[in-house]
Amino acid sequence: MVQMSARFEKLVKMPADPVAKLLSRANVILKTPLEAPPTAQAGVVLEELDRKGALVDLLRLLAVLLPPRERVWWACLAARDYIGPRSDQDPASLTASEAWVFEPSEENRDKARITLDHAYVDDDTVNCALAVLYAAGTLGPGELNQYPAPAGASEAAAFAMNMVALGQLSDKFEEHGGVLIERALDIARGGKGQVVQVPEAATHS
Repeated sequence: MVQMSARFEKLVKMPADPVAKLLSRANVILKTPLEAPPTAQAGVVLEELDRKGALVDLLRLLAVLLPPRERVWWACLAARDYIGPRSDQDPASLTASEAWVFEPSEENRDKARITLDHAYVDDDTVNCALAVLYAAGTLGPGELNQYPAPAGASEAAAFAMNMVALGQLSDKFEEHGGVLIERALDIARGGKGQVVQVPEAATHS
C-alpha cells in the first residue's frame, strides 16, 4: 500500500464522504480511470490523480471537494492571477464575489447575481459570480432560493474560472497548474491560499 503524501493530509475543510458519492452528487465524471475503491476519501483520490499527472481532473475534483465559501475564494484567486491586484478597474463580478467571501450574506449574493446582467461578454470573472449565485445549491437569493440549482453548478463555475486562469497563463501551464492545486490544498487545510510557487516535492519530472 502506497503511503499518502503529507500534501494530501489534514484537508480539514473537505468532506469525509467518499469521493465517488460527492462526484455523483455534483454530476461530475472524471476522465482519468481510478484505481481507488468507491469508498476512497479525498486524500487518496487526489494522491492518485497527482501521481498520474491528471492536472485537469485534479482541478475538477478540487472544485467539488472545497466547501462553497472556500470554493469561491479559490476561484477569485484564480481570477486575480491574470486580472492583477485590486484596482478601480476590477470587473464587478470579481469584486462582488470577493465581498461575498468576506461576508457571505444573501445581500452580497444578490449583488453578485446582479453583476451577471451587466458583465461584458468577454468577462470570464462571471464564473466567480456564478459560483456565488449557486453556492447554496439553489438558483439564487430571495424567491429563487426555493428552486434547486443544477447539480454541481457552483463547482463547475469555480473549475471554469481556474481553467481560464490556466489558459491566460498558458506560457507556464504546468507550473501555474501546480500553483492552482497547491492553493486549493492550502485552503482545504484552513489557509488563505496564498501560494506563489509549487513546493519542489510537488513537481513532476
